[in-house]
Amino acid sequence: MTSHQTTQTMKPATAAKKLGVYLQATPVEFQEGVVSRAELTALQTNPPAWLEELRLNGPHPRPVVAEKLGISIAGLARGGVTEALTTEQIEALKQDSPEWLRKERATQAEVRKEGARIKKRDAERAAQSDGRRS
Repeated sequence: MTSHQTTQTMKPATAAKKLGVYLQATPVEFQEGVVSRAELTALQTNPPAWLEELRLNGPHPRPVVAEKLGISIAGLARGGVTEALTTEQIEALKQDSPEWLRKERATQAEVRKEGARIKKRDAERAAQSDGRRS
């Protein structure tokens, strides 16, 4: 009996998520096909013009928009941003700096600060318990 290795594929939505692009802005052939792991790797290492353009100018999916604004995805929703945004729209939001964005950035800064505090505390505890074992 011969063993045939099947090619692993993924849905276009999964591939778009892994590439960090908004699926609806990708070419129709990408949206309607399937993407193999080898094709995904090729897109990541040698992106075609359409992919470079999307990454540069958007529209960007919400996780990318949130990252570019320095806030959480939930913060985007609280701010009323539910659609993909272009780089130009993101930059305009940064320039306008509405109250909700300033508030979400402050919240995100506190979350990061608390995360760093907990990480430091846990590292100190681990070092103490390692010291006791010696």
